[in-house]
Amino acid sequence: MTQIFKEGGKTIIKTGSRIDTMNADEFEKDIQPALQEAGVNLVMDCADLTFMASSGLRIIQKTMRTIMKGNGQFKIINVNPAIYKVLQMTGFTKFMTVEQK
Repeated sequence: MTQIFKEGGKTIIKTGSRIDTMNADEFEKDIQPALQEAGVNLVMDCADLTFMASSGLRIIQKTMRTIMKGNGQFKIINVNPAIYKVLQMTGFTKFMTVEQK
């Protein structure tokens, strides 16, 4: 279940345990309101995330592009080693801030 809240000038998106083809559309719909704010400082907290399919990667890429167009900031935090490895292999760690647990 996705949670979105504000804390210290940042918008935090706390993911559930999975982002896959079964819930990717719902996850993307859930986070849309947070992406509408120009100049938003968005943090995706992946502390509970244990599995991410390619549909999750697509959403992350799309989110980053949207945030950057609005002159905002985007980073992913609390990524477990397996998810970090996927983000690293796909090149995501080269163009966005990704912090491991």
